Amino acid sequence: MRYIEKKHVIHTFSPEHPPVGRARSGETVTFETYDCYKGQLLPGDTTFADLDRSLENPATGPLFVEEAAPGDVLRVDILDISLDPVGILDMGPASGALKGKVSATVIRRVPVQDNRIHYRNLEIPARPMVGVIGVAPESGAVSTMTPMNHGGNMDCTRIEAGCSLYLPVKAPGALLAMGDLHAIMGDGEVGNCGVEIGGRVTVRVHVLKGLALEYPMIRNSQKWITVAYGETLDEAGDKAVLQMFSFLTEHAGADPVDAGMYLDMLGDLAVCQIVNPMKTMRLELPRLVTEAEGFTGFAQEDGL
Repeated sequence: MRYIEKKHVIHTFSPEHPPVGRARSGETVTFETYDCYKGQLLPGDTTFADLDRSLENPATGPLFVEEAAPGDVLRVDILDISLDPVGILDMGPASGALKGKVSATVIRRVPVQDNRIHYRNLEIPARPMVGVIGVAPESGAVSTMTPMNHGGNMDCTRIEAGCSLYLPVKAPGALLAMGDLHAIMGDGEVGNCGVEIGGRVTVRVHVLKGLALEYPMIRNSQKWITVAYGETLDEAGDKAVLQMFSFLTEHAGADPVDAGMYLDMLGDLAVCQIVNPMKTMRLELPRLVTEAEGFTGFAQEDGL
């Protein structure tokens, strides 16, 4: 199994970044990650004023996947997320929907032991997730703070162990990178953050040759999920719905009227995050819908 250390980080997704590791389709790789502040707030005497904001949201990578080429899709199976022993919570005067509710930034260092979060008198089961995960765009550079069709800073709580994430490949080798783990985060990330934490993410990568998919999708044991971005929640929500509609009609074989009615009956639209300039929303649809249409997976996944 390959292992990519957290000393190899990027702050943009770009086809120009040299790979720090290579894998073939079907192989397993572990990414060691920093928290979103690159560990700067872990020392007990550190304040928010000491933070170098240019180091935020480091993503470990990129990984070059040998068979991946533009026009393919990279399926990333999240096999395991293990967490460091301490995470960070912070709240300040400009914290998301809670801006103005406190006059100064407060940092809390939160112990995480045996997959349980200890906050004041609460012991909360951890729900580890990957906030930033993506591949290189076709050209240019996209900040790791930004979600787009390559993935990026989606902050989607459904990107967790046991799921498969589908990412459209736009550059040779895909150039996969990830970071910004959360021990737990509420949908919306309404204040400023989840429990920001470092850790290790073990994934298996599969190249799906020639699969026409232009947006990120997630599959878990129960649902198909589209994740979309926009400057407003309305824009992001509309995109997530339309992407699921396209998936149903173009891949699952559903009639357009049936697809729309499936979405009306069973589609759940949810907020991923509201705190970044580019918002993210998701649309979840039970897999029983596509199974009823005779679709159990993409043809490129046969035999995987």
